Amino acid sequence: YSSEIIFPFFKQFTPDIGWLYVPFAVLVLVFSSNAVNLTDGLDGLAISIFTVAAGAFTALTYVSGHAAIAEFLLLVRFPPAGELTIFCGSLVGAGLGFLWYNSYPADVFMGDVGSLALGGALGTVALLIKQELLLPIVGAVFVLEALSVIVQVGSFKLTGRRVFRMAPLHHHYEQIGWSEPKIISRFLIAAVVFALFSLTTLKLR
Repeated sequence: YSSEIIFPFFKQFTPDIGWLYVPFAVLVLVFSSNAVNLTDGLDGLAISIFTVAAGAFTALTYVSGHAAIAEFLLLVRFPPAGELTIFCGSLVGAGLGFLWYNSYPADVFMGDVGSLALGGALGTVALLIKQELLLPIVGAVFVLEALSVIVQVGSFKLTGRRVFRMAPLHHHYEQIGWSEPKIISRFLIAAVVFALFSLTTLKLR
C-alpha cells in the first residue's frame, strides 16, 4: 500500500510521506468520524449530507477501480474498488432509508454509534482509494461544522470571546432565527454543490 499523498488539483505532485502516513491516516479517520458526529444535531441533517457524500464516493470508487478511466484521470488505480462501489451504494440506500424516518420531525435517531461509524466509513473509503485530501471537499459541510467547534473553543479559551452564538455551526443559525427545516435544506444544498465540485476536480491536472 502506497504512502504517497495525492493532491486533488496537482496530480503530478505526489509526495511520499513514509511512516508519517500512519498518523495521517489515523487523523483522517478521527476527524471524519467526529465531524459527522458533530453535525448530527438536527433532524435529518447529518444523514442527508452523509448520503450525498456517499453518493460522491460511489462515483469515485467506480472510477478508481476502472483501469481505463483511472489512467485517463491520473488516479491511483485500486482494483478491489468495485466492491467499495457496492459498499458506498449500499450506504446511499441505507442513508435514504434512514432519512425517511429521521427527517424533521424525526421518529428515530442514529446517536453517537451511528454517526461515528458513518464518518469512519467515509474516512476508510477515502484512505483506500487514495483520496484523503478530496474528502474535505466531498464532506465540506462536515468540515465546516467541526471547524466551527474548534474555532469556538479555541477563541473562548484564548480570548474569552465566542466567534459564533453557538457551536456547531447549525446551532449558530438556529440562534439567529433560521428554522430547522431551512437550515437542513440550505446545508444540504451546500453539500450537493461541494460533492459535485469534488467530482469536477477529477479532470483537473
